[in-house]
Amino acid sequence: MSLHGLSSLTFGVPNIPEVTTYYEDFGLDVTRTDADGGTHLATADGGEQLHIAHADRRRLLAMTVAAEDHDDLDHIASNLARMELPVDRSENLLTTRDPGTDVVVNVEVSPHIVMTPSEPVAYNGPGRPVRLNQRAPGIERINRVRPRKLGHVVLGSTDQPSSQKFFTEGLGFRISDVVKGEAAFMRCSTDHHNVLVQAAPITLLHHTSWQVDDVDEIGRGAMSMLEEDPDRHVWGLGRHHIGSNFFWYLKDPAGNFSEYYSDMDCVVDDELWQPGVWEGIKSLFSWGPKPPDYFFHPEDLAGHMAGAHVGHP
Repeated sequence: MSLHGLSSLTFGVPNIPEVTTYYEDFGLDVTRTDADGGTHLATADGGEQLHIAHADRRRLLAMTVAAEDHDDLDHIASNLARMELPVDRSENLLTTRDPGTDVVVNVEVSPHIVMTPSEPVAYNGPGRPVRLNQRAPGIERINRVRPRKLGHVVLGSTDQPSSQKFFTEGLGFRISDVVKGEAAFMRCSTDHHNVLVQAAPITLLHHTSWQVDDVDEIGRGAMSMLEEDPDRHVWGLGRHHIGSNFFWYLKDPAGNFSEYYSDMDCVVDDELWQPGVWEGIKSLFSWGPKPPDYFFHPEDLAGHMAGAHVGHP
């Protein structure tokens, strides 16, 4: 695969200071501030992976995808030209736009993210006592939870088949799984998915997802966030069916959902992974509480459709 990861995202929000504070609480570190008040935040291993800029309503303005070399950019530029999509090209960067999601996509030649391996977690099981004479490490942790990297982004597209074609035939993403007639889970790394595009009446940023070490970090991170503001809770704790990861979703002050995740499916050989075609809500999660209705129909959807931001309680 010539692509090797989702490097960064640029959010547009009307309330930069409040949203920045939220993502600092979430575990990201502010690295710099723009002259116009925009902020850049970093994960523990991925570097600067979130840029928060001003916009009249919440939306994803841009994403950056990592490529191996200049030949990859040439190949992508050729694919997009055949699809009659505009491309701006410099030596190390290609910029285009997906009409279905209205998101600017930058493909940049960049090095791989080097992940510091986490400590193996020993879980005792029936007839399998592997952690002896000591407490579980997860209950002893007191350090601040920090996402290790940006994992994926979920977007609403007004033309889902066209967006799916843009990411796969245009950029070179691989399909991991699909929800019949609704969505495609696509990867540009060994993670099960880095971009999920789903059918929507308007272009919309649904959520972003950030990797932490394990399920204890998900729980500790979410509980810390809820101690600051219980209204941040959206959905969790649970385990997804597609992708297999543990999850907990929270909501930022602009209305974007953010997810802590761990234990995502890993695809290292495209020939050995068989994409599935799924239907129904069971495909969304294997266990956990029932998702709230506003997870599927965000509370500000009417405001988006009218072209105006609607605040959340």
